Amino acid sequence: MAPQDSIVSDNSHHLKLKTLVVPTVLTGVSALCVHNGWLIMQRENIQDRLSARGEHKVRFDNYMQYTPTLAVYGLNAMGIKGKHTFADRTGILAMSYVVMGILVNGMKRTFKEKRPDTNARNSFPSGHTATAFMGAEFLYQEYKGVSPWIGYSGYLIAATTGYLRIYNDRHYLNDVVAGACIGIISTKFAYWLYPKVFTKSKCHQTTVRAIGMPFYNNKTLGLNISMMF
Repeated sequence: MAPQDSIVSDNSHHLKLKTLVVPTVLTGVSALCVHNGWLIMQRENIQDRLSARGEHKVRFDNYMQYTPTLAVYGLNAMGIKGKHTFADRTGILAMSYVVMGILVNGMKRTFKEKRPDTNARNSFPSGHTATAFMGAEFLYQEYKGVSPWIGYSGYLIAATTGYLRIYNDRHYLNDVVAGACIGIISTKFAYWLYPKVFTKSKCHQTTVRAIGMPFYNNKTLGLNISMMF
């Protein structure tokens, strides 16, 4: 039997509202920590336990925030193909950055939370953490079909970046939590929006080639089907 092509949807561009509930709620709770007295006290207690209070600072977080994003292009360069073409994934990434930048900078200017280590009032939310989790979600979406562990490794790196922001006394826990949520939301939103803006992109559908071979074993007549994406 000759191979036959069929078309299936690329479900990475489906945005389920329920997946946004938890990060949205966590961002809201984190925002309460900026001005609520009791929550501020709890935040300070956590900071005392997790941060080095300016001593023994490490600088890895300044570079680690970009690692999940760079991993997408690195894996592709090694021949491990992700879900999208270079042009489409780069467009999605650029859109994620724009959404994240608007959210992070808008909230920094709105809340004007003082940083733990300086008088600068741009602590909430953490931009480094947002960048790291944006990249982690990007890596997961592109490679979860190859191996979910690749995506999980991105989240591990992103979580480490967030912890180092606290350890280096640059951010409070609520800054990091909000940054992580914003990063994830930004990428999910970009995956949903991109094919709607760029209608001629290849994101709408994927070609599946099906090869069917009939068989008969003296008792049963059937069909073996092999599918190639």
